[in-house]
Amino acid sequence: MNVSAGSLKLQFPGSQSGALAARLELPDGEVRAYALFAHCFSCSKDVFAASRVSRGLTASGIAVLRFDFTGLGQSDGDFGNTNFTSNIDDLVRAAEFLRDNYRAPRILIGHSLGGTAVLAAAHRIPSVSAVATIAAPADPQHVKRLLRDDIDTIQRQGFAEVELGGRRFKIRQQFLTDVAAQPQAERIRTLGAALLVMHSPADKIVSIDEAGKIFDLAKHPKSFVALDGANHLLSRREDSQFAADIISAWAARYAFEDDAAPAGVYDVEIADRAQKPSVEREHGVVTVEETGNGLFQQRISSGGHKLLADEPEPIGSDTGLSPYELLLAGLGACTSMTLRMYAERKNLALEKVSVRLAHSRIHADDCATCETTEGMIDHIDRSISLTGNLSVAQIVRLLEIADKCPVHRTLRSEIMITTVLDESGTATAAEGRLHES
Repeated sequence: MNVSAGSLKLQFPGSQSGALAARLELPDGEVRAYALFAHCFSCSKDVFAASRVSRGLTASGIAVLRFDFTGLGQSDGDFGNTNFTSNIDDLVRAAEFLRDNYRAPRILIGHSLGGTAVLAAAHRIPSVSAVATIAAPADPQHVKRLLRDDIDTIQRQGFAEVELGGRRFKIRQQFLTDVAAQPQAERIRTLGAALLVMHSPADKIVSIDEAGKIFDLAKHPKSFVALDGANHLLSRREDSQFAADIISAWAARYAFEDDAAPAGVYDVEIADRAQKPSVEREHGVVTVEETGNGLFQQRISSGGHKLLADEPEPIGSDTGLSPYELLLAGLGACTSMTLRMYAERKNLALEKVSVRLAHSRIHADDCATCETTEGMIDHIDRSISLTGNLSVAQIVRLLEIADKCPVHRTLRSEIMITTVLDESGTATAAEGRLHES
C-alpha cells in the first residue's frame, strides 16, 4: 500500500470479480468513525465533490473510503455491463473491505446518483447509523434524463454509445430495466438510519425538488441543509468545505464512536455480535460506588469491567489505585494507544510503547508557559519510552502525536462538569429536605 499525506491507495474485489481502485483518507489522530463515499454517475472517486469533501471530513476524525465503481476511473471491469444494482453490490463490497481490514463504516455519503445508491445500500450494511446525500435524485430512474436522446436507440438495438461528461460510455437495455425495477421509495421510508439531505437550490442537473421527495419519504431523525449558490459538482472549494463541515457536525451526534478502537481493529457486524456472549454495556458510562470495605474503597464498573479504587495508607487501605492514579492511567493508556494507532498506519517499526506518569503540585511561577502566575498549579510529568528501529525524525513525530491523544486534549481544554441528584435510589431524609427547599 502506498502512503501519502494521510491517504492510502487501496484495492479490493468488486461485485463483478475485478479489482476496484480506492483511496482511504485518514485523520491525523483518533478515528472517530469510518465513512464510505459514493461518487456520481459516470464520475470517479477523484471528482471534486468526492475528494474535497472526504479530505475535509478527516479534520473531524472521520476516515473516508472513496472508490471507483466497476468500469470507472482506475477500477477493473466494463461499465457497459454495470447497472444500479451492481453499484449497490460494489458499495457492500467496500463496506466489507473496511470491516475486515479497519472498522465497519458507520456513515454512508453519496453524491448525485451515488447518493441514491447509498440510500439503497444502507439496508445491507448493518453497521451504518447515518446516511448523507448530496445533490441526489430520489429515484435512480432520474438518470434516464441524461440518456433521453439515446433511449430510443437503446430500446431499438439493445445499446447505445452515450457521451457523458466528455467521455463515451456504452449503455445497454439491462441498465434501463434495472433502474426501473428498484424499490427506492420503500428503501427511503424504511432507511433505519439518521438522514442528512443536502442540495443546492441552484442545481441545474438534479432539481432541489428531488431532495424534497427524499426528505418527505424518510422518517425522523432527518435533516435538510441547502447548499446555497453551489453547482451540482460542488466545483467551488468553499462549497465542498461547507458540506464537509455540516456532515462532520451532524455525524458527531449520530455516528461517532466515543470509545472507538484504534485503526486496524474493526467492528464485527451486528449479526456476529449477537452470536457472542457479551455484557450489556452503556458505552462511555462509568459507575463508582462505595463497597463498605474500609473507609474509602470504591467499586468502579463499566459494563463487564470492574476495578477498585482506594486511598494509600495511612489514609486508606491501599486496595486499589487512587483517584489521581486512575486519572494518570487514563492519560497513559490513551497516549500509548494513540502512538500505536499512528505507528500501525504509517508502518513504523515501533515494537513497544511504555508511558510513565506522575502527578504533583508546583508553584505557578515555576511554569514559564502557564497562564496562571500565582499560587499552585497541577503538573503531570509524562515520560515516554519507544522501542524499535526508529529514525530521529520518526521519534520526534511520535512525541508530537502523543500530544494529540484525546484524553490529553481533554485535560488541556475547558471542561464543564454538570452535577445532578440521581433520584433512582432510596430517598433519604436529607433528599426530602432538598426537595422541600
